[in-house]
Amino acid sequence: MAGSGSDALLVSVGAVPGAWLRLILVNRWSPIVPKKHWGTFAVNVIACFALGLVLSLLEAVPQDAKAPLALLIAVGFFGSLSTFSTFVLELLAELQARRPATATLLALSSIVVGLMAAAAGYGLGYLSDA
Repeated sequence: MAGSGSDALLVSVGAVPGAWLRLILVNRWSPIVPKKHWGTFAVNVIACFALGLVLSLLEAVPQDAKAPLALLIAVGFFGSLSTFSTFVLELLAELQARRPATATLLALSSIVVGLMAAAAGYGLGYLSDA
């Protein structure tokens, strides 16, 4: 595979600050929100919005620069900022604590609000390019 080493490097360079920012934001919001999973929810929604915006803006980038930028920013940074595994573990914790309503609310709101945020970001990027 041509470029797989440089692709991995781009993803890694983007992932480190994304994970660091997620850690800071979730820890900063933990005392404010009633449960830590709502901090994860907020970070994931922000990442969805920003990913939609970036993907929309990348459409205007020349093809030869698009893939490296997508790997660095979309896959690396925003993939690391958002966290599916933490989201799933937090859902599991709610289910184990016998709080299925909270788990369902968290799951559904994460999917619906995440999709809406991604669409809003994409739409904003599309409007700014028009």
